Amino acid sequence: MHSPQHCFNRFDAAIEGHELPEQFTFPFYYTPHPLCVLAANQLQQYLQTQTDFTHDFGIEDENQGRGKMFGVLLVQNPQGQIGFLSAFSGKIADQNLLPGFVPPVFDMLTEDGFFREDTDAITKALATYKTFANAPEIAELKQQIAKERAEYQQEEQAHRDTMIQGRAARKLQRNEAQQTLSGEALQSLLDDLGKQSVAEKNTLKYLKLKWEEKLAVKEQRLADLENHLAELREHHKSLSNALQHKLHKQYRFLNQRGETRDLVDIFAATTTPIPPAGAGECAAPKLLHYAYKHGFTPLALAEFWWGASPKSEIRKHGSFYPSCNNKCQPILGHMLQGLNVESNPLEQNWAQDKELEIVFQDEAMVVINKPSGLLSVPGKTIKDSAYTRLQALFPDVEGPYVIHRLDMATSGLLVFALTKRANKSLQKQFITRGVQKRYVALLEGELTQNEGDISLPMRGDPDDRPRQLVCYEHGKPAETHWELIEVRDGRSKVFMYPKTGRTHQLRVHSAHHLGLNMAMVGDTLYGEKADRLHLHAERLELEHPYTKERLVFQVDSEF
Repeated sequence: MHSPQHCFNRFDAAIEGHELPEQFTFPFYYTPHPLCVLAANQLQQYLQTQTDFTHDFGIEDENQGRGKMFGVLLVQNPQGQIGFLSAFSGKIADQNLLPGFVPPVFDMLTEDGFFREDTDAITKALATYKTFANAPEIAELKQQIAKERAEYQQEEQAHRDTMIQGRAARKLQRNEAQQTLSGEALQSLLDDLGKQSVAEKNTLKYLKLKWEEKLAVKEQRLADLENHLAELREHHKSLSNALQHKLHKQYRFLNQRGETRDLVDIFAATTTPIPPAGAGECAAPKLLHYAYKHGFTPLALAEFWWGASPKSEIRKHGSFYPSCNNKCQPILGHMLQGLNVESNPLEQNWAQDKELEIVFQDEAMVVINKPSGLLSVPGKTIKDSAYTRLQALFPDVEGPYVIHRLDMATSGLLVFALTKRANKSLQKQFITRGVQKRYVALLEGELTQNEGDISLPMRGDPDDRPRQLVCYEHGKPAETHWELIEVRDGRSKVFMYPKTGRTHQLRVHSAHHLGLNMAMVGDTLYGEKADRLHLHAERLELEHPYTKERLVFQVDSEF
């Protein structure tokens, strides 16, 4: 089923008019090569008509189905013919192997593999743990101990109340006796009162001992049971970790040089030395490994989403996407060795030749119009930024101090404080939302309403930073008001007013299916690449840090 001949796809359409790519795709930021687009279209046509498997992608009802990421790899076969390989991420219809798609790098579902046997052992260990955890004795012991401790506290408190009353009565007796008695009679009474006090204290002591002895038996039994439960839990955990490590060692990836590395080795030097779940199951590593293994020459890569979007992520049906960072970047970093790969555009200074326009400046602060492509602050590889340029322009001020930021691809108004006093005032205004901001964005699609509000909580995607997720469980509140300016040529131009300042808030609220469901033009993270991201911080209203005068700055967008 998965011989090289069966996985190598020839193009249905003529491709003679297309030039082959000069370099292999940089998979984390790219425009699909025309031949990859043709390959993707051919694969999508197959997905719409195939009868080889049954899987609801949620195209007709996104609440019922589940979308998938697919990949196409433009290759030259050993006979010199141009075609493409296809793959899907993870499983489809609970299967790893489907006709026409490259197989996984390691098939954990094979009948003679260790995965099923080890999984059975883990399942049994988990069942044993759950059975023991749900045993009535543990719950009954906890209930009995809680009840008896309450009784103990009640009885102890009652005796302490008696002691307080007794102490008061004895004090009264002692005072009266000292006035009416003397000599041996007084001493005898005082001795008797002292014995009463000692007796009450001893009664409290024996009361404590009685209850502690009574509780100790049950608490020791509970401790023994809980220790055994912890051992069962640790046993299940150790079996799971051992299987995970064994699996990771089986995922061995080739590169163009013929070198092989497994997941454990690949991730060892990263910030997450334990490979994340699903590492190695994405389409891109599958495609490259298969190509190297069977003598195909990789020429270009593209991945697209097919079907309903996940609830938290932004995935548009039929749209192309870059490879994920946390799972794929370390793996592909190894697998691309030996290939002539396009340079990383994200390491290029897109704004090197763009000037920084100063909109306002006085002794307290400076307001600039940041061009698209310029970082707000220095990055890991690119040091040129609005901040470093202002440092050079104002070498003798206390600042500049960074008050807020714009994404590299976003253009528009950015304010910096030049003194500590101004920094304190401006920071407070941003924290207390005393600053009013208005953005202009161009969206891919036609809005039918004139305005609205979006409230979608957000957090970072742990598996694919810097992408953000919509998450109602762990996300922070994010609110945006929007107003339609115009609809032209199938696109909508809008004003956007962020009430909060989450990372990528406007981009996510635009693209997510629970938001406007329209990505911004040129949004390479949540939409598709264009000449630039069409998002501009157009208007900024704030209070002058010294004079307290309300200032309004506005710079029109270029789109």
